[in-house]
Amino acid sequence: MKNKTISNVLKIAFLLTGLLASLFVSTLLADLLLNNSLSNYSNSLLSLLVGAIVIVLFTYVTRLHSVSLTHASVNEIIRVTFITGALFVSLIIVSLTQESTSLEWLIITCGIFFILACAVISTCRIMNLARHLIHGTNRAGKKVLIVGAGIAGSTILREIQVSDKLDIVAVGFVDDDIHKIGTTILGTKVLGNCEQIPEIATKVRADMIIIAIPTANAQRIKEISQICLKTNCEVKTLPGLYQLIDGNISVSRLRDVDVQDLLGREPVKVNLDEVMGYIEDQVVLVTGGGGSIGSELCRQIATHNPKQLIILDIYENNAYEIEQELKRRLPNLNLLTLIASIRDSGKMDDVFKTYRPDIVFHAAAHKHVPLMETSPNEAVKNNILGTYKVVKCADKYGVKKFVQISTDKAVNPTNIMGATKRVCEMIIQAFSRKSKTQFVAVRFGNVLGSNGSVIPLFKKQIAEGGPVTVTHKDIIRYFMTIPEAVSLVLQAGAYANGGEIFVLDMGEQVKIYDLAVNLIKLSGYEPDKDIEIKVTGLRPGEKLYEERLMAEEGLEKTANDRISIGKPIEMDDEKLFATLEKLYDEAYAESEQMKDLVKELVPTYKIDRRS
Repeated sequence: MKNKTISNVLKIAFLLTGLLASLFVSTLLADLLLNNSLSNYSNSLLSLLVGAIVIVLFTYVTRLHSVSLTHASVNEIIRVTFITGALFVSLIIVSLTQESTSLEWLIITCGIFFILACAVISTCRIMNLARHLIHGTNRAGKKVLIVGAGIAGSTILREIQVSDKLDIVAVGFVDDDIHKIGTTILGTKVLGNCEQIPEIATKVRADMIIIAIPTANAQRIKEISQICLKTNCEVKTLPGLYQLIDGNISVSRLRDVDVQDLLGREPVKVNLDEVMGYIEDQVVLVTGGGGSIGSELCRQIATHNPKQLIILDIYENNAYEIEQELKRRLPNLNLLTLIASIRDSGKMDDVFKTYRPDIVFHAAAHKHVPLMETSPNEAVKNNILGTYKVVKCADKYGVKKFVQISTDKAVNPTNIMGATKRVCEMIIQAFSRKSKTQFVAVRFGNVLGSNGSVIPLFKKQIAEGGPVTVTHKDIIRYFMTIPEAVSLVLQAGAYANGGEIFVLDMGEQVKIYDLAVNLIKLSGYEPDKDIEIKVTGLRPGEKLYEERLMAEEGLEKTANDRISIGKPIEMDDEKLFATLEKLYDEAYAESEQMKDLVKELVPTYKIDRRS
């Protein structure tokens, strides 16, 4: 702290000395330029004294003394302009007492002062950069290789060079522009192209790689990330193009390169005008509104001007968190949070009767496959019967649109969770045939970052030093991000006519084992050396791969080429509703045959008898 105080005093002393010297020199030069001598300089002494007082005073008024001169920018030039203006006005006042002081002398003096003062500010920065260029590579800390020698990369480098708080030092650039290779940016050389990253990283002994190409698309980021995986370096990247747009590029904005970057798929895009069109000025109810999908639904819906947003969840902590977040971000939002269970028929009827929602997004469900395998009755009570109760209320009270959140695990299910979600789809389609409400379902795969999903689990296991657990080396899954999943759900509501099951094109399936390997590498560790990968075996109800639709469903395209519609499957609605009543009785009687009873409704359900 003492050293910092001394440093600040020296900085202010240097600044004031430089500004006062600039005033002295500018008055001398003005006399020389106008008179070719200093014969009249004695008449300038009063101007010099008054000018010095004004400069010191306005250096503090404009707070020029408090800025970081090592990051001098346009803001500091504006402050110097203000000080020069104050100097000019004060010298005019002084000139009223001195007949020999001309307007030309005033203009020349202030003009020279402005130039010299700007030079003082620039000198501070140049000296600081020179110090870092000379001594920077000897500074202790992680050695960083920067991918991308453009605006973002050079901005990151500049911050690394001038900051004394970062324990990192840049050792080189890589860039695919052949005209940049071999050149030097702020004293740091462009060493080669992206294909050479592994050998360059080894040569310069890099500890970290920063991907600073916010303009790159998902496929290119995937390719570069995969090259980086061949090193033992920790890998970080900038979030995206918007960093360039708003100029907010800094080391603090860097994030870890994630497995999401390795998917190589552009995010799903939706027509926000369509979404706005049917949500604006509507009462919107989100069941399970505190969960991963439900809370993101609430965030996006809240920005589309609903008449009222109702968050309904049985778990008060999650509901409270999203409620407080939305209140902070959108204080004018008409927001209501209700703690209730979708299993409670009376409560559901009261909610719909009291608040009359226009649109319902039904995200409340039990979703963890292994847990539901050992508690099948709970899966039926919550997923099937809870959905049935909410759907009946939506039909009874004239909801316009009802969007059911489903899963690819509902297709030819091998677990009770997937089977219950398939029954939910059947309920939706059955009601769509007899109700004025537009009932639809949205089916998607695993969601990156959701509660209980594999990626947060892997990250936690890596942070704890391992092992990272994978159930099978060959298990594969579709993946999407939470915002993508929610965008699809919102788009489905816009497309809804009733009875559709919307399916997302999620690209290629990804091996979970490969995700584990890549995540360990991206964290700067070596799989099975630094962090063990342990194969534990398939859990009850788990299958090696997921399917997007059943053979008889087929696909129909929508206006969004990443979203398709599965054709409704013919079913006996009367049998469905009769079986639902039977399921109700058996579930609350704690039947031991619940999985077999569900199979009567879902013939493609293959029961795993291990659980």
